[in-house]
Amino acid sequence: MILKISLLFVATIIAFWLSAICGGGASLVLIPILNLLLPTSVVPFSLTIGTFTSSASRLAVFWKKINWKIFIWFVPFSIPSVWLGAYLIKFANPLYLQLIVAVLLVANLPQLFVSKGKMKEEQKPYPPYVLAIVGFLAGFVSGITGSIGLLFNRFYLKYGLTKEEIVATRAANEIFLHMMKLVIYILLGLYSELALYLGLTIAAASIVSSVSVKYILPFISEFLFRKIGYGVMVLSGVILLIGTSTDIIQTDKLNLTSNKKGRKYETEVSWRDTQFVLEYSFNGSFEVERPIKYEELPIHLKREYDLLIEKYDYIKLEKVFKFREAASYEFYAFKDGELTKMEFDEI
Repeated sequence: MILKISLLFVATIIAFWLSAICGGGASLVLIPILNLLLPTSVVPFSLTIGTFTSSASRLAVFWKKINWKIFIWFVPFSIPSVWLGAYLIKFANPLYLQLIVAVLLVANLPQLFVSKGKMKEEQKPYPPYVLAIVGFLAGFVSGITGSIGLLFNRFYLKYGLTKEEIVATRAANEIFLHMMKLVIYILLGLYSELALYLGLTIAAASIVSSVSVKYILPFISEFLFRKIGYGVMVLSGVILLIGTSTDIIQTDKLNLTSNKKGRKYETEVSWRDTQFVLEYSFNGSFEVERPIKYEELPIHLKREYDLLIEKYDYIKLEKVFKFREAASYEFYAFKDGELTKMEFDEI
């Protein structure tokens, strides 16, 4: 464990260097690492300890660069959504939100190829209502994942702020969110002793990073600053996508199998206790088949089932969905090892 904590400390310093240079995202870089060390439900608590300390240390270093207009509209709307996001952790798997975040981060790939002139043209201040919406969404995402970081970094990059203003304004906006989240996570019991130790490790490393990065920023141009920002967003999205997808496959038993039956291709998707069959034929028709229980049959097909079950050993039921057509049902009746397939309309 000492080796893992040491590696986390070094990784955090590097991650927060990148965070300052690109305007955020250290926590999302660290999520895949923490997922290996902690249960998913307490990862946000550990992250928040570190990100709170990072925001506080950056405020101390870049206080004069804060854009107060963004702060005034961002913070009041982010506070209630933090409570909502943190509360939903008890009912929703954070892995699926992390997956959505990963996809949105990767979607920034085209920005890597935008010219300097075009990038400057796209930079403009947003109206107050946009600041309020971004604040609300940032609070919600932060409440569930424990981070805001790179997902909303595009907002800051397109607002027209300088690199120092981005670092300072983000820190001011987020420090209140992190403070509230720590209280909420403790009240909801979403913490552990190990999560506390790892959070303190991240906190200590973030201070080292914040103090040292002050001497790095002056050597980076505004254009390169933004290119690095988008690059790290895409890279973090890929890392998060791979890590989160693997976790979802393992925890929810996601499985895909494909086979060819005559002139049809079938792909069976199993997720948790649910199964779907996607069927495509050479004539261009596409079907989705879902196994169902007797209770889901229409009344007239329940009567049909009751008659047939007396003649067969057992019957497997599926509901079939076709594009622009009414749903239908398929009975797979087995008797002495032989299969008889029957199809019925819904009405």
